[in-house]
Amino acid sequence: MANNKVKQLWAEGKAVVNAWLAIPSGFSAEVVAQCGFDSVTVDMQHGVQDYLSMVQCFQAMHGHPVTPMVRVPWNEPGIIGKVLDGGAYGVICPMVNTPQEARNLVSYSKYPPKGVRSNGPIRSGMYGGAGEYQKTANDEIVLLPMMETKTAVENMEAILDVEGIDGVYIGPSDLGFSYGLVPKLDRDEPEILKIYEKIVKECGKRGLNPGIHCSGAEGAVRAINMGFKLVTLSNEVGLMQVYARQQVAQTRKESGGKA
Repeated sequence: MANNKVKQLWAEGKAVVNAWLAIPSGFSAEVVAQCGFDSVTVDMQHGVQDYLSMVQCFQAMHGHPVTPMVRVPWNEPGIIGKVLDGGAYGVICPMVNTPQEARNLVSYSKYPPKGVRSNGPIRSGMYGGAGEYQKTANDEIVLLPMMETKTAVENMEAILDVEGIDGVYIGPSDLGFSYGLVPKLDRDEPEILKIYEKIVKECGKRGLNPGIHCSGAEGAVRAINMGFKLVTLSNEVGLMQVYARQQVAQTRKESGGKA
C-alpha cells in the first residue's frame, strides 16, 4: 500500500484540506480531484452515494494526487471492510459515542492481530504489489471516529485513549443539535467553541489529529487557526450552489433589470 498523503502532511505539521462528495458521479469526482485538495471523501452517510458510485469516484480520482476516503453510513463491520477493500485510505465513522464503539471501529478496520478485518482487498490491492497491501494497511489507513454528540463529548478522553484511531472528526450540526442548538456548520456559540478547544488540546496531548466539517474557506481557516488538522470545505453540492447563486444574482443585478 502506497504512503498515505494525509499521514505525511500531518507528520509535517500541516493541516489537510479535504473535499466531500455527495454526488454519485465519477465525473464530478474527477473534476474535484483536480482542484488542489489533499484528500477527497465520498459521503456514504448523507450523500447520494452507494458502494458502486464510491468505486467509480475512486477510479476517477486515481490519476490525481489526492487521498481517497469515505464517510461510512454506520459503525458496522460489513461496510467498513468493503469500503477499505474498494480502496479507501481513510474511514470517517459517524456517531461514535463510547470508547467501546471506538474500539469496535478499530477492530473492523484492521487486519489481525490488531483487528478482525477479513482479507480480500479486491480493489485496494491494486495500490501495491500482490500481498504488499496487507503488510502496511494497518498503519497507512486513517481512522477518524466522529465526535458529534453530548455523550461523545462526555466520553472524550476515554475515546481519544483508544489505540488505533488517528484523531476524531467533528460534525458541528449534530454536535450543536445534541446540545439543543440549531444544526449549522460554522458554530460560534461559546459553549461549543469551548468543546472545540478541549478536543484540540486533548488530541494534541496524544499526538492525534482533530478534523472538522466547515461550510467554506472562512470557517476552515478559523478551524485551522484553532488547531484543527483536517478541514472539509463544504461538499461539491454546496460549492456548486453557492457559486451558481452568486453568478445568477450578479447577472440579474448588473443587467439593470433586463434579466
